[in-house]
Amino acid sequence: MGFNSTFYHSRDVGILLLVMGLGVFLGNAQKKNADFRYHIRKTVHPISIDGVMDEKAWQETDVADDFFMVLPMDSGRARETSEIRMAYDDKNIYLAATFFNSVPAKYYVESLRRDFSFGKNDNFLLFIDPFNNQTTGFSFGSNAAGAQWDGTMFGGGSVDLNWDTKWVSKVKQDPDKWVIEMAIPFKSIRYEGGVTEWGINFSRLDLKSSEKSSWTPIPRQFPTASLAYTGVLVWDAPPPAPKTNISVIPYVLGGVTQDFDEENTFQKRVGGDVKISISSSLNLDLTVNPDFSQVEVDRQVTNLDRFELFFPEKRQFFLENGDLFANFGYPTIRPFFSRRIGLGVPIRAGARLSGNLNEKWRLGVMDMQTSSIDDVGRPNQNFAVLSLQRKVFSRSSIGLMFVDKESLRYPQDADSLRTQFPKFNRNLGLEYNLASSNNLWTGKAFVLKSFSPSRIDGNGLTQAAHLEYKSRKWNWGIQEQSVGEDYTAEVGFVPRKDYVNINSFLGHTFFPKSTESRVLSHGPKLNTSYFLNKRLERTDNFNELEYLLSFRNRSSFEVGLVNEYVELLAPFDPTQSGKDSLNIGTKHRWNAVRFDYRSKPQSMFTYTAGGRFGGYYLNGKRINLNGELGYRFQPYVSLNANLSYNHISLPAPWNNTEFWLIGSEVDVTFTNKLFFATLFQYNEQSRNFNLNSRFQWRYKPASDLFIVYTNTQLLDPNIGKSWSLTLKFTHWFNW
Repeated sequence: MGFNSTFYHSRDVGILLLVMGLGVFLGNAQKKNADFRYHIRKTVHPISIDGVMDEKAWQETDVADDFFMVLPMDSGRARETSEIRMAYDDKNIYLAATFFNSVPAKYYVESLRRDFSFGKNDNFLLFIDPFNNQTTGFSFGSNAAGAQWDGTMFGGGSVDLNWDTKWVSKVKQDPDKWVIEMAIPFKSIRYEGGVTEWGINFSRLDLKSSEKSSWTPIPRQFPTASLAYTGVLVWDAPPPAPKTNISVIPYVLGGVTQDFDEENTFQKRVGGDVKISISSSLNLDLTVNPDFSQVEVDRQVTNLDRFELFFPEKRQFFLENGDLFANFGYPTIRPFFSRRIGLGVPIRAGARLSGNLNEKWRLGVMDMQTSSIDDVGRPNQNFAVLSLQRKVFSRSSIGLMFVDKESLRYPQDADSLRTQFPKFNRNLGLEYNLASSNNLWTGKAFVLKSFSPSRIDGNGLTQAAHLEYKSRKWNWGIQEQSVGEDYTAEVGFVPRKDYVNINSFLGHTFFPKSTESRVLSHGPKLNTSYFLNKRLERTDNFNELEYLLSFRNRSSFEVGLVNEYVELLAPFDPTQSGKDSLNIGTKHRWNAVRFDYRSKPQSMFTYTAGGRFGGYYLNGKRINLNGELGYRFQPYVSLNANLSYNHISLPAPWNNTEFWLIGSEVDVTFTNKLFFATLFQYNEQSRNFNLNSRFQWRYKPASDLFIVYTNTQLLDPNIGKSWSLTLKFTHWFNW
């Protein structure tokens, strides 16, 4: 044990120093596109947001044009012409964009729904970095039919579309061009007063020509959202000094619910949120008696995994500036996972303070209080989270996180309750995020320590680190992580403990010399993952050699050869259907082939098809087929159907097992303010039907009326069905 412990620490410290050393070596370079500068000037002329650029103000602006092609190849200027104009007054930032078509044709749009799917729409996106720190910012945009897109930016190029704010836009279409005008209120975003230079970029996707372009040059392996490659927005004077902004968003709700065989219950609830701008870039959010009835239900999956599955957070209060809280660690090692809060128990109230303190510091503080449940003896619980980030070098950062869950006022004084609901669980972590100035090098290193009332269990240590390189032709990375046996994160997502894991991958991309080739790029990629116990003995491994082909029309195909090995550390039913379990210590090996094809997004009819054929536990066989079909009557109706079929052949007592998972969705967008969506799901593994229908009327910016109907029926004659009908009204008041 002494040797192994020394081995872990020396190895981990070595990797940590390597990552931080690379941060020092690569981090101080100048911003890549600092020479691309757009000068914005204040206008005294009124601007009407109608999609028609006939105002005098637009004649007095600079023009950003002559875009660079990003896809299909980043080797020159874009073929499709785009022109951007910007201005501002005391209240708003204004933008007008004209997108010309070299060959007039029908525009491709999925629907009028807000925050559309980027790759399925002709669209324009604006990326702004008010702190010019190349890591955080805001994104606004529209598709060619006028559906809006807005989100907060984090991690140097990711966009969180769950953020909504007040702004207006209008699109006008002609056969040879489409035009968008937008007005973004200064009070709808966060920025530092007295600053005259922001980061900025403009992106266009034109599916007719399969061309993605950007105002500044961006390597094709990176998204146009990459803040490392923004230009500079130069103000003729500092933007208007931010003023205190208070928003109150109350809701009233009424509904009826039947929970299987119980009698109908009627709901009447009142609550709401308050948003207060503490400073130009720091916001305080308060919530009282929150309700999330309008949130879209989870997509069901067939679960053949040995560990807990991850389902993303969808509740609005937890999502704004969510990266400060939710991105610490890795997807399988999260010290904080907000879905642990309010799981089957009402949330009384909560508060969140989050945002930028200045160009280098970001802060996130959250506190949530839940109610008790007397029937099961669950106490009141308080959840507190602190996240602090400090920018270092050009784009890297150091982060600190503290998570505390406290159980308060147990309904009954019983030792069993204190075992089931421990008095507290705490996590303290330190993290370093590497991002080079050109984005070619990225990485992370972190360490976590948990604390609990027990001196034996719950006081473990976890650490991990990785380094990745991504150029146009080469992509490789290596990662190691170890989770202690006694590590506990009750408010986190850590599905597996007591292991050491080493991952690596290596990929290469080839580009055909002919510009007429249907194949845009192709290449192999090798993935490996090995799990070891604390004696460094192998318990699992996954190896895959895959080959990916990307076509000029934006369709793609990939095939992979898979080799897997599993030594079971706990009893496991390989069908996850309630049959017998395999014994601890049994060893299993198999090979398989998988494939995946995605059709071009330009068609009204789109589809994906995938599958997996090969071995399984106990020298058995598994066949998986999955696919998705879509058809749109653009821009008003989008129809989707998805299915997954699994056939598992094993020796007795499992024999042959089959699962179907079928889902269908109807999305109707009458206008960009009136929506209706219905999701139907049938899961043979969990033996249930589920129906969720949502009507939404956005009668004013960020103010809504919802009607939501949910019905769940289990395939058991002894159990009835559960259903609910909810009417919810929200309104956004500003001061």
